[in-house]
Amino acid sequence: MRNLIVISCYLFLLGCTHQTQEREPYTPAPVVGESNRLNAWLDEQYAEELDSDPMQKTRLGEKSDYDLLNDFSEAALEQQLRWRIDSVATMKAVFNYEALSEEARTSYDMWVYSLDRALDAKPFRRHAYIFGRGGPHVMLPNFMINFHKVDDPSDMHAYIARLEAIQGAMHQYLARAKLSVADGIRQPRFDYEFAINEIGRVMRGEPFGAESDSPLWADIKRKTASLQATGKVSAEEVRQLRAAARAALVEKVKPAYDKVLAWLQSDIDQAPNPPVGAWALPNGLAYYKQRLRHNTTLDLSAEEIHQTGLEEVARLRGEMEALKQRVGFAGTLQQFFVFIRKEPRFYLPNSEEGRNTYLDLARGYLNALEKKLPDYFGILPKAGLEVRRVEAFREQDGAAQHYRAGTPDGSRPGVFYAHLSDMRAMPTYQLEDVAYHEGVPGHHMQISIQQELTDVPRFRTQYRTTAFTEGWALYSELLAREMGAFEDPYSDFGRLVGETWRAIRLVVDTGIHAKKWSEEQAVKYFSDNSPQPEATIRSEIMRYIHNPGQATAYKMGMLKILELRTGAKKALGDKFDLRQFHDVVLSGGALPMPVLEKRVMRWVEAQKSATSRIY
Repeated sequence: MRNLIVISCYLFLLGCTHQTQEREPYTPAPVVGESNRLNAWLDEQYAEELDSDPMQKTRLGEKSDYDLLNDFSEAALEQQLRWRIDSVATMKAVFNYEALSEEARTSYDMWVYSLDRALDAKPFRRHAYIFGRGGPHVMLPNFMINFHKVDDPSDMHAYIARLEAIQGAMHQYLARAKLSVADGIRQPRFDYEFAINEIGRVMRGEPFGAESDSPLWADIKRKTASLQATGKVSAEEVRQLRAAARAALVEKVKPAYDKVLAWLQSDIDQAPNPPVGAWALPNGLAYYKQRLRHNTTLDLSAEEIHQTGLEEVARLRGEMEALKQRVGFAGTLQQFFVFIRKEPRFYLPNSEEGRNTYLDLARGYLNALEKKLPDYFGILPKAGLEVRRVEAFREQDGAAQHYRAGTPDGSRPGVFYAHLSDMRAMPTYQLEDVAYHEGVPGHHMQISIQQELTDVPRFRTQYRTTAFTEGWALYSELLAREMGAFEDPYSDFGRLVGETWRAIRLVVDTGIHAKKWSEEQAVKYFSDNSPQPEATIRSEIMRYIHNPGQATAYKMGMLKILELRTGAKKALGDKFDLRQFHDVVLSGGALPMPVLEKRVMRWVEAQKSATSRIY
């Protein structure tokens, strides 16, 4: 924007040198006015979009529509798509693309891209597996516990209204699952088993049984007790609130869960077992191509991605061979894998002490690296970061650790979650690498900076593309090494294992979904090229089967970011500034890879001409 003002002033002064000539009165260059007008309009459109997504409002820290859940029906999906079609059509009719600034053009392109992606996915709405690991039966309680904040009695009344609304939401999801089955689309048997097990954990305990408190009931007791402790309600009012919440759980939530559970149990014997890839679904190969486009934001075939994976695995195996020799291990790489899997020093006790030690180590790594960030970034996040164990009702042995974004205003911090139910699936030689991926300079840094942007339309602070978010996090693991991390060679081996893991995903995901690999073929390829514990490998393979294409985004996104960095460095030579490159990448939001490439190239050209940064 500063550069645009400079240009406008230059044009004005240029006009003043010709005062003897008749001329039209000066008017500012249209780029500023048209861009501001578009930004304001896009903010209005995003506010409209949020009106159909009250749960996202809550995640963003807002309390409007606080008593509502989303409409999860297929009809609602169609209505949202029609709204987006109308919105993009209006934008194209009302705004002059050529009169926009470069940044405003990016916003325009992103709004169009969101429609293109939705239209691309429409034919495959029923292909997604609904009731698997982490499905709505877990998502809804997790939302209530971790996102619905209770600061006053009205918030608790809204909480109870949302509990009552869970029944309708679960029925909508069940209706969609039945539509998928009618179309010949069933999730694999292990997804049924995951859902049945998770429903059991959500429904275990008070007020559903005589055991200890269920997750939701424990949350209700905690939040109402906090209201009483702060003097917001009396003891009698707490009793009334808890009675209303108990009634909602018993009369609304439990019948809905029982209905889903009964359907899962009645249909499980029809589920594919052993599981098969997307190729086996109706129009399955076309569905998989769409998932690759959606997740990588690149127009690459399954075969191209598969070959890239094979090449990357081979390259990384060479680096692991070199590190094996550096630590003095005399055997083969496969023998080194076995040693790494079995060596007791790489595992903490399967106890509360071991789990707390794991979390403390992660915090220590993150705190140390945080001090070095100003040397590599001009823009730094304001939001805080916490490291926590996953809640018991959704924890899975060997499941991937993950990040949950905080609120844009910083009132809720970002969280790095670790699955610690089985410490044998959580080797410490990989902990440092995972911490940087989920924390800083990975997910927490990228997503927090995105949410804190103020010079772009609000939707760009929230929209995500998997290739960008996961590609950046994987790039961050390598960047952390350049920043001086991974002093322990075994932790550096963990970094190589982590990158190899993502390269393996390119091979295995495409193998399962396009090349008709069996689950056991995938497990064997993974085991042959990584020391990951078997529990982790099997959990990962199930994840790839459940969510086709998602796992390819990490490595493809990282490779694109590295390609852009290498190209910029080659083009600029001594003018290349890594801090500026990182700021250019992070200050635009989670862009599709082609849009990010244009952004970086504009910055390169600006640097070449020694002008102010334009990106």
